[in-house]
Amino acid sequence: MYCIIVVIVNKMDGGPEQLSCLYFFHIILSPENSAGQLFYFFCEANNQCSATQDCAELQGGRPPPPHSPMVPCYTLDLEFLVCSEPLDLKGNETAREELGYGCTKYGGQKYEDVQFTSVNCTVLLGIECYGPRTFHRSGFPCIKYSGHYFLTTLLYSVLLGFLGMDRFCLGHTGTAVGKLLTLGGMGIWWIVDIVLLVTGNLTPDDGSNWVPYA
Repeated sequence: MYCIIVVIVNKMDGGPEQLSCLYFFHIILSPENSAGQLFYFFCEANNQCSATQDCAELQGGRPPPPHSPMVPCYTLDLEFLVCSEPLDLKGNETAREELGYGCTKYGGQKYEDVQFTSVNCTVLLGIECYGPRTFHRSGFPCIKYSGHYFLTTLLYSVLLGFLGMDRFCLGHTGTAVGKLLTLGGMGIWWIVDIVLLVTGNLTPDDGSNWVPYA
Protein backbone atom coordinates (compact mmCIF):
# COMPACT_ATOMS: atom_id res chain seq x y z
CA MET A 1 0.00 0.00 0.00
CA TYR A 2 1.31 3.44 -0.93
CA CYS A 3 0.59 6.72 0.73
CA ILE A 4 0.70 9.84 -1.40
CA ILE A 5 0.58 13.36 -0.05
CA VAL A 6 -0.93 15.88 -2.40
CA VAL A 7 -0.06 19.43 -1.39
CA ILE A 8 -1.33 22.59 -3.03
CA VAL A 9 1.16 25.30 -2.17
CA ASN A 10 2.12 28.88 -2.74
CA LYS A 11 5.80 29.04 -3.58
CA MET A 12 7.60 31.80 -1.75
CA ASP A 13 10.60 33.79 -2.93
CA GLY A 14 12.98 31.93 -0.61
CA GLY A 15 13.07 28.85 -2.82
CA PRO A 16 11.39 25.45 -2.99
CA GLU A 17 12.24 24.59 0.62
CA GLN A 18 9.93 27.37 1.82
CA LEU A 19 6.39 26.29 1.06
CA SER A 20 3.24 27.79 2.50
CA CYS A 21 0.58 25.12 2.72
CA LEU A 22 -2.93 25.95 1.63
CA TYR A 23 -4.60 22.54 1.61
CA PHE A 24 -3.48 18.96 1.74
CA PHE A 25 -5.11 15.58 1.65
CA HIS A 26 -3.96 12.01 1.23
CA ILE A 27 -4.80 9.11 -1.04
CA ILE A 28 -4.26 5.49 -0.14
CA LEU A 29 -3.44 3.16 -3.01
CA SER A 30 -3.43 -0.61 -2.93
CA PRO A 31 -3.14 -3.29 -5.64
CA GLU A 32 -6.91 -3.82 -5.43
CA ASN A 33 -7.57 -0.10 -5.67
CA SER A 34 -5.27 1.08 -8.39
CA ALA A 35 -7.28 4.22 -9.01
CA GLY A 36 -6.87 5.30 -5.40
CA GLN A 37 -9.39 5.95 -2.66
CA LEU A 38 -9.78 9.51 -1.44
CA PHE A 39 -10.54 9.72 2.26
CA TYR A 40 -12.30 12.85 3.44
CA PHE A 41 -9.33 14.25 5.28
CA PHE A 42 -9.06 17.95 4.55
CA CYS A 43 -6.90 20.38 6.48
CA GLU A 44 -5.85 23.96 6.34
CA ALA A 45 -2.50 25.22 7.56
CA ASN A 46 -0.89 28.61 7.56
CA ASN A 47 2.50 27.49 8.85
CA GLN A 48 5.49 26.26 6.87
CA CYS A 49 5.31 22.69 5.67
CA SER A 50 7.04 20.12 3.53
CA ALA A 51 5.65 17.95 0.77
CA THR A 52 7.25 14.93 2.46
CA GLN A 53 5.08 14.96 5.60
CA ASP A 54 4.00 11.57 6.83
CA CYS A 55 0.46 10.39 6.09
CA ALA A 56 0.09 8.98 9.57
CA GLU A 57 0.93 12.36 11.08
CA LEU A 58 -1.69 14.10 8.93
CA GLN A 59 -4.59 11.79 9.72
CA GLY A 60 -3.82 11.50 13.44
CA GLY A 61 -2.63 7.89 13.47
CA ARG A 62 -1.11 5.22 11.26
CA PRO A 63 -3.29 4.04 8.37
CA PRO A 64 -4.78 0.55 8.78
CA PRO A 65 -3.20 -2.44 7.09
CA PRO A 66 -4.63 -3.68 3.77
CA HIS A 67 -8.07 -5.37 4.01
CA SER A 68 -8.56 -3.98 7.53
CA PRO A 69 -12.23 -3.65 8.61
CA MET A 70 -11.48 -0.41 10.47
CA VAL A 71 -13.13 2.74 9.19
CA PRO A 72 -12.30 6.43 9.79
CA CYS A 73 -13.58 7.44 13.21
CA TYR A 74 -15.52 10.42 11.87
CA THR A 75 -17.70 8.11 9.71
CA LEU A 76 -19.07 6.13 12.68
CA ASP A 77 -22.80 6.23 13.44
CA LEU A 78 -24.04 8.20 16.43
CA GLU A 79 -24.63 5.00 18.41
CA PHE A 80 -20.84 4.60 18.65
CA LEU A 81 -20.23 8.19 19.75
CA VAL A 82 -20.73 10.38 22.78
CA CYS A 83 -21.61 13.90 21.65
CA SER A 84 -21.89 17.05 23.71
CA GLU A 85 -24.92 19.30 23.82
CA PRO A 86 -24.98 22.17 21.30
CA LEU A 87 -23.16 25.25 22.58
CA ASP A 88 -25.60 27.96 23.66
CA LEU A 89 -24.26 31.30 22.42
CA LYS A 90 -27.25 33.18 23.86
CA GLY A 91 -27.99 35.05 20.65
CA ASN A 92 -24.40 36.13 19.95
CA GLU A 93 -24.20 35.99 16.16
CA THR A 94 -20.64 37.36 16.16
CA ALA A 95 -19.43 34.45 18.29
CA ARG A 96 -21.15 31.98 15.95
CA GLU A 97 -19.41 33.52 12.94
CA GLU A 98 -16.02 33.38 14.67
CA LEU A 99 -16.37 29.83 16.03
CA GLY A 100 -18.25 28.38 13.09
CA TYR A 101 -20.68 26.53 15.38
CA GLY A 102 -23.04 27.08 18.29
CA CYS A 103 -26.70 28.03 18.70
CA THR A 104 -27.93 31.60 18.71
CA LYS A 105 -31.60 30.59 18.81
CA TYR A 106 -33.55 27.53 19.80
CA GLY A 107 -36.81 26.08 18.60
CA GLY A 108 -38.73 26.32 15.37
CA GLN A 109 -41.79 24.31 14.46
CA LYS A 110 -40.78 24.00 10.80
CA TYR A 111 -37.59 22.45 9.47
CA GLU A 112 -36.52 25.64 7.71
CA ASP A 113 -36.90 27.58 10.98
CA VAL A 114 -34.53 25.31 12.94
CA GLN A 115 -30.87 26.29 13.28
CA PHE A 116 -28.26 23.54 12.96
CA THR A 117 -24.76 23.37 14.41
CA SER A 118 -21.74 21.15 14.98
CA VAL A 119 -20.96 19.49 18.30
CA ASN A 120 -17.92 17.77 19.76
CA CYS A 121 -18.11 13.95 19.51
CA THR A 122 -15.84 11.26 20.99
CA VAL A 123 -15.70 7.58 20.01
CA LEU A 124 -16.82 5.18 22.74
CA LEU A 125 -14.21 3.06 24.48
CA GLY A 126 -13.79 -0.33 22.88
CA ILE A 127 -14.76 0.87 19.41
CA GLU A 128 -11.92 0.35 16.94
CA CYS A 129 -11.38 2.92 14.21
CA TYR A 130 -8.52 4.97 12.85
CA GLY A 131 -7.87 8.67 12.86
CA PRO A 132 -8.71 11.24 15.56
CA ARG A 133 -11.19 9.83 18.11
CA THR A 134 -12.53 13.28 18.98
CA PHE A 135 -13.91 15.52 16.26
CA HIS A 136 -16.77 17.86 15.34
CA ARG A 137 -19.92 16.34 13.81
CA SER A 138 -22.33 18.67 12.03
CA GLY A 139 -26.08 18.49 11.52
CA PHE A 140 -27.33 18.76 15.13
CA PRO A 141 -30.50 20.84 15.53
CA CYS A 142 -30.64 23.71 18.02
CA ILE A 143 -33.69 22.48 19.87
CA LYS A 144 -34.46 21.80 23.51
CA TYR A 145 -37.32 20.18 25.39
CA SER A 146 -38.92 21.24 28.66
CA GLY A 147 -41.71 18.70 29.05
CA HIS A 148 -44.38 20.21 26.80
CA TYR A 149 -46.46 17.74 24.77
CA PHE A 150 -48.57 18.99 21.89
CA LEU A 151 -51.43 16.50 22.30
CA THR A 152 -51.70 17.13 26.04
CA THR A 153 -51.76 20.89 25.51
CA LEU A 154 -54.36 20.54 22.77
CA LEU A 155 -56.61 18.55 25.10
CA TYR A 156 -56.22 21.22 27.79
CA SER A 157 -57.13 23.86 25.22
CA VAL A 158 -60.24 22.04 24.00
CA LEU A 159 -61.54 20.94 27.41
CA LEU A 160 -60.30 23.65 29.77
CA GLY A 161 -59.36 26.45 27.41
CA PHE A 162 -62.03 28.77 28.78
CA LEU A 163 -60.07 28.74 32.06
CA GLY A 164 -56.78 29.52 30.35
CA MET A 165 -55.31 26.15 31.31
CA ASP A 166 -53.49 25.77 28.00
CA ARG A 167 -51.69 29.10 28.37
CA PHE A 168 -50.85 28.41 32.00
CA CYS A 169 -49.21 25.13 30.97
CA LEU A 170 -47.20 26.81 28.21
CA GLY A 171 -45.88 29.49 30.55
CA HIS A 172 -47.91 32.41 29.16
CA THR A 173 -49.02 33.39 32.65
CA GLY A 174 -50.05 36.98 31.94
CA THR A 175 -52.39 36.19 29.07
CA ALA A 176 -53.58 33.07 30.86
CA VAL A 177 -54.89 35.17 33.75
CA GLY A 178 -56.71 37.45 31.30
CA LYS A 179 -58.22 34.44 29.58
CA LEU A 180 -59.35 33.02 32.91
CA LEU A 181 -60.99 36.28 34.07
CA THR A 182 -62.87 36.67 30.78
CA LEU A 183 -63.82 32.97 30.61
CA GLY A 184 -61.91 32.50 27.40
CA GLY A 185 -62.87 35.89 25.98
CA MET A 186 -66.53 34.85 26.13
CA GLY A 187 -65.63 31.79 24.07
CA ILE A 188 -63.88 33.62 21.21
CA TRP A 189 -60.37 33.51 22.74
CA TRP A 190 -60.98 29.87 23.58
CA ILE A 191 -61.57 28.98 19.90
CA VAL A 192 -58.77 31.26 18.63
CA ASP A 193 -56.19 29.54 20.86
CA ILE A 194 -57.21 26.11 19.55
CA VAL A 195 -56.60 27.35 16.02
CA LEU A 196 -53.29 28.90 17.04
CA LEU A 197 -52.15 25.63 18.60
CA VAL A 198 -53.05 23.56 15.55
CA THR A 199 -51.34 25.97 13.16
CA GLY A 200 -48.15 26.13 15.27
CA ASN A 201 -48.52 29.77 16.32
CA LEU A 202 -49.02 29.08 20.03
CA THR A 203 -45.91 27.44 21.45
CA PRO A 204 -44.11 27.16 24.82
CA ASP A 205 -43.04 30.53 26.20
CA ASP A 206 -39.45 29.35 26.86
CA GLY A 207 -38.83 28.66 23.16
CA SER A 208 -38.62 24.89 23.61
CA ASN A 209 -40.02 22.37 21.17
CA TRP A 210 -42.83 19.91 21.65
CA VAL A 211 -41.57 16.66 23.10
CA PRO A 212 -41.92 13.99 20.39
CA TYR A 213 -43.89 10.88 21.30
CA ALA A 214 -41.90 7.64 21.11
